[in-house]
Amino acid sequence: MNRTMRTIDDVLDLLDRLFAPGADRWTGNASSWWDDFYADRGKPIPFFVSKPDESLVSSIERGLLKPGRALDLGCGPGRNAVYLASMGFEVDAVDLSPTAVAWAEERAREAGAEIRFQCGDAFTADLTPGGYDLVYDSGCLHHLPPHRRVSYLALVDRLLVPGGHLGLTCFAAGAMGSEQPDEEFYRDAHLHGGLAYTPDEVRWIFSDYTEVEIRRMEEQPADAPVFGASFLLTALFRRPTGD
Repeated sequence: MNRTMRTIDDVLDLLDRLFAPGADRWTGNASSWWDDFYADRGKPIPFFVSKPDESLVSSIERGLLKPGRALDLGCGPGRNAVYLASMGFEVDAVDLSPTAVAWAEERAREAGAEIRFQCGDAFTADLTPGGYDLVYDSGCLHHLPPHRRVSYLALVDRLLVPGGHLGLTCFAAGAMGSEQPDEEFYRDAHLHGGLAYTPDEVRWIFSDYTEVEIRRMEEQPADAPVFGASFLLTALFRRPTGD
């Protein structure tokens, strides 16, 4: 059958296929790539450390976030999930990579943290609709192709309670990631390691939400108790209550 476009999902799937297989970091097919990435725990990867994001810690310490039910979206080795559990959150965590999830489960056991881990694609995973006070994304958004922001926004809308928060970190324009226009990614079928965002671009993408804070992540020394890298942009948004 040559006529395959009927729904928005059909269009999104078609756009997915425009990218070279090596550019795929966001679907279930990418799990083996991420498994290879996480296989050597000794690699000098900044976020392999067992420390939470400084922006997440700051938001909790300033009272911007209160304990509730949280989802760590693309949890990797689980550093932020373990921290959230230690602060009294009821935590779910999802990641594409079985290797990353196994590492995260080890960290949770060592910390005595009860976290519900799920290995799979967040867009199709069994997550509770309207069940989360916080969705936290440390590094997923910048690996999505432009058209998958539609899926991302729909996912966050589906998961967050009214008045719930979205916290995220992504590549900061001028520091890391590709700054080329969205349409250019489809011309060369690559994401070039990830997309960089300016504060105004992030603000526009999440314009249906209330901005709490957008800033550069604060660089942290190696002996700091938190993770911080200035090549990242951090943001916190609140979903309107609908009142």
